[in-house]
Amino acid sequence: MKIKFLLLPLLIVQSCMSPDRKQADLYTTSEQKQWQKSQIKVQKQDKTDADIIISTTEEQIIDGFGGCFNELGWDALALLSPEQRNTVLNDLFGPEGVRFTFCRLPVGANDYARDWYSLNETPGDFEMKNFSIERDKTGLIPYIKSALAINPNLKLWASPWSPPVWMKATRHYATAPGDHNDFTKENEVEGDHFIQKPEYLTAYALYFSKFIDAYKENGINISLLQFQNEPYTKHQWPNCSWTPPAMANFIGNYLGAVFSEKHPGVDLWFGTFNSNNMEDLACVMEDAEASKYIRGIGLQWEGKDIVSDVHRKYPSMKLMQTENECGSGTFDWGAAWHTFHLLKTYLDGGVNSYMYWNMVLADDGASSWGWKQNTMIRINSQTREVTYTPEFYVMKHLSHFIRNGAHKLKISKGEDVLAFRNPDNQVIIICGNRQDKERTVQIACDGYVIDVQLVPQTLNTIVL
Repeated sequence: MKIKFLLLPLLIVQSCMSPDRKQADLYTTSEQKQWQKSQIKVQKQDKTDADIIISTTEEQIIDGFGGCFNELGWDALALLSPEQRNTVLNDLFGPEGVRFTFCRLPVGANDYARDWYSLNETPGDFEMKNFSIERDKTGLIPYIKSALAINPNLKLWASPWSPPVWMKATRHYATAPGDHNDFTKENEVEGDHFIQKPEYLTAYALYFSKFIDAYKENGINISLLQFQNEPYTKHQWPNCSWTPPAMANFIGNYLGAVFSEKHPGVDLWFGTFNSNNMEDLACVMEDAEASKYIRGIGLQWEGKDIVSDVHRKYPSMKLMQTENECGSGTFDWGAAWHTFHLLKTYLDGGVNSYMYWNMVLADDGASSWGWKQNTMIRINSQTREVTYTPEFYVMKHLSHFIRNGAHKLKISKGEDVLAFRNPDNQVIIICGNRQDKERTVQIACDGYVIDVQLVPQTLNTIVL
């Protein structure tokens, strides 16, 4: 197999933190060198004037990093031979790869499904007699099971983009017209797109319950549900708009009770919330009934504007960045820096987990509704050539080295820096050099000092 690497430079330093440790391993990846190992000196010394100072103050716990299983991703992987496909999957989920531990899947179609579908398109089937995941057995389930075969401890969460169309006042999977659908003005409605009648809300809660059961029967355990992706946007692909009072009502009076009885091991989160309106968030989070069931908040896109405020207002709530901003199919250096900036924004803001979007796509990364987007791994449908994009290395940079259960550490001084303490007491320090010239940076942490030369345009990590 011919593999072309588009490399994001990164620097990894590892140290055992023993008092007599004098040097650390250094792994460097650049545009010129895929992975170079060397050693650098580590001094035991207290410094208060270093360029970067890592505090011992522990912040939020890290629950994992991951991406989303989508049909077009599996279709791209299906282009490869079994041996090639296994290599790519190991690079995502294996111990020597990115080592994702916490991933997402859709409930029914999203914009990276082959086309629109739901798990029950039988109008008026309130008892869900015709509920079925047969379609998922052709793409999503094989994709997920391939990952679970490599990492059986992979944690999974789910969200829908749209309910069945017969449950919607719009009578359409989309929320806006476009050149890839037949949505018209006749489909448009104001406010809630889901029909806010008890029989529909009851049936939709049953729909989710049967989804959890059906996947479990197929050997896949879902541990977390967020019942609507992006209720604040209108697109030509699958979507559904909800108002905050309607979301609070559905969680508090329908979905919560069903999951409390039928699926007590599955957490309900409020998400994916793609608004920067704190009042709308509070309308759901502080609703007397809904708040009984909500165990976390999923933030997406506009959520980056309020993540710190959300963490301050609801400090006991778990937070997740639910979808890395997907770009426009450039697969370039700028996309890598943008993803690193998003990672830093959300992690500094207090999230416990972070989700990339498409892990694997073919060719230009176009969705079934025409939007070209970035991915971690590209597969050429003609040549079967596999390309690892810069964002693959951004995610590997964090997910490979930061263990579940690590704590984020407070940065006392320094820009473009993240730091984490793993459960085994290793400290991972990630710093970027966006400049086009080399920088010598002195880093102090836990009574140790290390001088590091940062290659131009690199991401760099240190463990003390």
